[in-house]
Amino acid sequence: MRFRPCIDIHNGKVKQIVGGSLRDEGNQATENFASEMDADYYADLYRKDSLKGGHIILLNPPSSEYYKKTLEQAEKALRAYPGGMQIGGGVTAENASGYIKKGASHVIVTSYVFKGGKIRWDALEKLKREVGKEHVVIDVSCRKKDGQYYIVTDRWQTFTDVVLNEQILKELAGYSDEFLVHGVDVEGKAAGVDKHLAELLGRYHGNPVTYAGGIGSMEDLEQFAHLTKGYLDFTIGSALDLFGGTLPYEKVRKYRS
Repeated sequence: MRFRPCIDIHNGKVKQIVGGSLRDEGNQATENFASEMDADYYADLYRKDSLKGGHIILLNPPSSEYYKKTLEQAEKALRAYPGGMQIGGGVTAENASGYIKKGASHVIVTSYVFKGGKIRWDALEKLKREVGKEHVVIDVSCRKKDGQYYIVTDRWQTFTDVVLNEQILKELAGYSDEFLVHGVDVEGKAAGVDKHLAELLGRYHGNPVTYAGGIGSMEDLEQFAHLTKGYLDFTIGSALDLFGGTLPYEKVRKYRS
């Protein structure tokens, strides 16, 4: 169990947002924090602190007027920490190798492999051929509906027909090196861990899994470690003092369960 840092970029700025508030129309999101620093500042900090395996997320779609600025920020971060961070947001088999060449350790995919609400096994095969499963992270971020967790795509706006469970993770593991899971219902609220989701993920002992969502205090972190029995990695955004919160980054980065 280790801390994975993050850099979320929206409208050309490093931000922390309330996950469920993101809307492509009008490039809108409820902001918790907007940084005056560029993305490379954070990437360089993570490099100096030897924090590997964090993620850079582009929160604007390629169709957005802000996409170019958001991409420029992401590329600055990759240059600052080559081989140290993963990147996601609009990744396809066509552009994945470009991100690896620019310094990403992995590409993170969601919408590309869950088009039309289904798992696109052909897209997973193509991506695996292009960059190798060792460079792929599948984002299975989810929201609860009718008592079950469904994978969501398009920057968490669209429900798929795919229920997140241990069996699905086992099937997807052959195409990826890791999984990233945002508990979207609690993401950006620093109001506590999604306990049922954490327990579900903690029962899976395959590819490494990084959980994001709701950790807002050291007590939350201790609870998370207990719920998952230390099997999951974690990331924290809005709650960190680095992003305007109260949880000390220096304490979190050294955390060991």
